[in-house]
Amino acid sequence: MRAHITEMVHQALGYLKRDGELPSDLDPVLTVEHTRDPAHGDYACNIAMVLARPLKRKPRELAELIVRRLPESRRVARVEVAGPGFLNFHASPHHLRMVVREILDEGQRFGQQPVGSRPPVLLEYVSANPTGPLHVGHGRGAAYGASLASLLEAAGHPVQREYYVNDFGRQMDILAVSVWLRYLELCGETVRFPDNGYRGEYIIEIARAVRARHGDDMRHGRVAVEEDLPADGEHGGDQEQHIDALIDRARQLLGEQGYQACFAAALDIMVEDIRTDLAEFGVEFDRWFSERQLTESGRIEAALKRLDSAGWLYRKDGALWFKATELGDDKDRVVVRENGRSTYFASDLAYLLDKLDRCSGTSLYIFGADHHGYVPRLKAAARGLGEDPDRLDFQLVQFAVLYRGGEKVQMSTRSGQFITLRELREEVGNDAARYFYVMRSHEQHLDFDLDLAKSRANENPVYYIQYAHARIHSVFRQLEERGLRHNQAIGEAALGLLESEHEQSLLRELARYPELIESAADARAPHRIAHYLHSLAAQFHAYYNASVFLVDDDDLRNARLNLVGAVGQVLANGLTLIGVGAPEKM
Repeated sequence: MRAHITEMVHQALGYLKRDGELPSDLDPVLTVEHTRDPAHGDYACNIAMVLARPLKRKPRELAELIVRRLPESRRVARVEVAGPGFLNFHASPHHLRMVVREILDEGQRFGQQPVGSRPPVLLEYVSANPTGPLHVGHGRGAAYGASLASLLEAAGHPVQREYYVNDFGRQMDILAVSVWLRYLELCGETVRFPDNGYRGEYIIEIARAVRARHGDDMRHGRVAVEEDLPADGEHGGDQEQHIDALIDRARQLLGEQGYQACFAAALDIMVEDIRTDLAEFGVEFDRWFSERQLTESGRIEAALKRLDSAGWLYRKDGALWFKATELGDDKDRVVVRENGRSTYFASDLAYLLDKLDRCSGTSLYIFGADHHGYVPRLKAAARGLGEDPDRLDFQLVQFAVLYRGGEKVQMSTRSGQFITLRELREEVGNDAARYFYVMRSHEQHLDFDLDLAKSRANENPVYYIQYAHARIHSVFRQLEERGLRHNQAIGEAALGLLESEHEQSLLRELARYPELIESAADARAPHRIAHYLHSLAAQFHAYYNASVFLVDDDDLRNARLNLVGAVGQVLANGLTLIGVGAPEKM
């Protein structure tokens, strides 16, 4: 409808320019928005205010001029000039009836644009280091990213879903040595476990798998492991130096082949655990991109060469630095350390270039809120590499805090004391987890009430929406039990009988859905879909409680069944977008 109204206004402007009533070179940018108050119509256009200043004319005068030249439309009942000069458009009964017909005819496709009608998006999300199971914080990024991907596709964008696997670097070495030390314990050796190693039962489970594969082949005694190592933090030393020395000792004792076997076992088990966890959560990826590919393919070297040839690299204290401050970052960045090893940021440079090469549209990063510093860093990187930084889009997902019994659930990732995504899903179910994760804007902190998520009461928004969908299916089951059938054609012809306040409100709410998909996609805001579904469910429940659907009158009965069938379809469509099921019975 917004596109239809926009076209009407442009036609009116065309007539006015043709007749000399407006300048011929006029090319304004106008907006058409839903009104907040139904008394002001269904849509409002700001064109008169946009033109008032450059034309030095009163906005109401311009509004009245434009209204007189608007073409007739069966979808618009009337247009009024309101306030300082808004054009308020009232949808016609014909338009509202057409919406019901379109929903029933298009089914799951209603509200969606053809994929490819908008530019492509490469969407990277979750991308948690494979050093431990996914926790509830990762779950919010997963739910948001998956919902946004579906929303972008519904709006017409081809979407590539990508997970970046950080399978290279120091944190993975710490994981490997943590697993090896637990492996040694399983072999009967008594070794000191470092304070900054990875803890938790999952490390022991990986160690068991390593021992099952390799037996005692990687076993070494405590003396060989700990001899001459620098003191750890507990004994007055530097814990970082201590664990780095442990990594070197593991390489020495195991040999590179043995060390890589331990490393690969830990990596493979963790990545497979993450992949399975996400798949069970309804989150799938088109590509799992390995950081090691960047080194092996020469992409890091190519990215650094491009920066160097453009004059953006310099040497200092034996390291190679990127002049990031000159390109908008808050400080310069090391890309190659004194020891000749490339940094994480060098990998980020190569990955950025790789993504831009693979996707002609937008590369959309979803980061946790603690990664806000990556935004100016990667924008600077794009400029330095000669790429357009506007092709990058960043969305920061705020933290999720769990509450049980009104009390905050305490968590610590490194110590291993945290709630995993799998545990959350087992406690509240996938549907509640997916909905609760996206029911607030990703830019806001989320208080996740576990007790509310598990409840079967109207206060639980997931239950409330799903119950509306189930109620609609119960209406059609009752229809069959009475030996009646729904005749959609009769219902379509009789939609004019839907005159009650509840019916008109539902018709208008259904008409909003296609434009909501577009606006929510543009705003990267799947929470708008969640809010809409709750509003639609509330209106349906009110209608259900106030009306009888299976009346004796064939025309009225089928018209109401068309309407409630359309409501059920839109509820199902919207729930699917955010990864929530639409049960037919509850």
